[in-house]
Amino acid sequence: MTVEARLIAGRYRLMEQIGRGGMGTVWRAMDEMLGREVALKRLHVQPHLSADEVTTLYERTRREARSAARITHPNVIVVHDVVDDDGRPCIVMEYVPGSTLGDLLKGGGTVPPAEAARIGLSMIAALRAAHSAGVLHRDVKPGNVLLGAEDRVVLTDFGIAMTTGASTLTQTGEMVGSIDYMAPERIRGQQPGPACDLWALGATLYQATEGRPPFRRDTAMETAYAIAVDPLDPPTQAGPLAPLVEALLSKNPDERPSSEQTQRALEAARAAETTVVAPSADPAGGYDGRGGGTASGREADGAPTQEPEPPTVTRSASRNHRKRRRKRTGAVAVTAALAVAAGAAFYAVWQQDQGRPGPDRVHQAATPFPATSTLPKGYRLVHDARLGVSFPVPDDWKVRKQAADEVIYADPSGLAGVTIGTVAPAGHTPSAHFADIESNTKANYATYRRLRMQQTTFRGQPAAVWEFTFKGRARSFRAIDLGYGREGGREYDIYLSAPEAQWDAYRPVFDQVTQGFTANTS
Repeated sequence: MTVEARLIAGRYRLMEQIGRGGMGTVWRAMDEMLGREVALKRLHVQPHLSADEVTTLYERTRREARSAARITHPNVIVVHDVVDDDGRPCIVMEYVPGSTLGDLLKGGGTVPPAEAARIGLSMIAALRAAHSAGVLHRDVKPGNVLLGAEDRVVLTDFGIAMTTGASTLTQTGEMVGSIDYMAPERIRGQQPGPACDLWALGATLYQATEGRPPFRRDTAMETAYAIAVDPLDPPTQAGPLAPLVEALLSKNPDERPSSEQTQRALEAARAAETTVVAPSADPAGGYDGRGGGTASGREADGAPTQEPEPPTVTRSASRNHRKRRRKRTGAVAVTAALAVAAGAAFYAVWQQDQGRPGPDRVHQAATPFPATSTLPKGYRLVHDARLGVSFPVPDDWKVRKQAADEVIYADPSGLAGVTIGTVAPAGHTPSAHFADIESNTKANYATYRRLRMQQTTFRGQPAAVWEFTFKGRARSFRAIDLGYGREGGREYDIYLSAPEAQWDAYRPVFDQVTQGFTANTS
């Protein structure tokens, strides 16, 4: 009798070999009891292994079935049964006709960023379901991503998965998994967590768009060293996915985005790649520091309006994010803003730090300038009693929004604006706030690109500069922000955002506002 004709456990007839890996072979089989096709994973005979090693291998296989069976999700392979064949465990799973992402990427193949984002969304959905069930996959890679009919994506092969409370089934110094997709902390022998699977997702997305794993070297040892030590070669073909991929591949697991943030960033990147602006539509999208407006960016009478409301990180979500990343107490609020494909404008980032009352607002940054008492031509001096500040603005710029802690002036087109904000009490340093906010921003908003971030001083006080670009619905924007103030006192933020193509024309506005800015410190 040929292997293909064998009947396993009196029920499963082997029909065709469809996959082969280090641990076993996967067969397409027929469940003769229920009359359906299934996939059956059958372990290889391993004569070079000791009896203890064989026992460990068999237990890993049984655990794969138990791990996957704990997860009910359309993007996770369904396990039907576990049977023995000549003392070797076999896993019976749903049969997903198609190929793997690994097959698609062989020989340096790639997929467009939008398709990578689509596949990534299914992968992160599977990982979120697994992590919620207390299961770490630990071998996320293109070869374990099945591409089925009707665009279905399925994560499979939980053979080295780790379940909360279970033994690791490894010896001291032993690493299990595929080295190209193994997170730095696992290489260093540290305890794996959900961030390991997210790193592997980042490595998979990197390969999907760049055509190679991010740290592959000539040998496994060199690859492991590169993962642990070498800087990442930034992705060049990932388009709007690039910031997310870079964030996922951070060496420090605490600096990686959460699964929820990863999902939002993938959604944004996919939208950014698939959205097309109709040529007949007026693409102008206004800026008010907050967003909200018509699809064309103009009202019926032709007056400029704002781009749609940007996505928001809620206060509760931000609080949970800070607890995970910083292990601090207290509430954290981040209302981040970067335009994605649906259109939006970067407007503000809010933070409430540990135990400090009120929203701890932080903006971005600029270079220091001396104060000047000369009002430049074409500018008028404005006073805001609520904020306790005065500053010059161009004569034709009008108030777009006023609040207790900020005021926004916009130019006649509605595409450029200056925001002045204040925070009390100020945090430790503006640069520390900016770095923390940027980590979250990069994860959530795929079109963000940092130009610079640096510490400086302004009017003798600690300050920071943050300059960056991002994409709106119809154009790219550039922004610069100066934040300054002493810890426990009051922090002031001066922020300018404008179309990148006209940046040279708008940048002097920021300089004039900064030079002429005065605050009541009494």
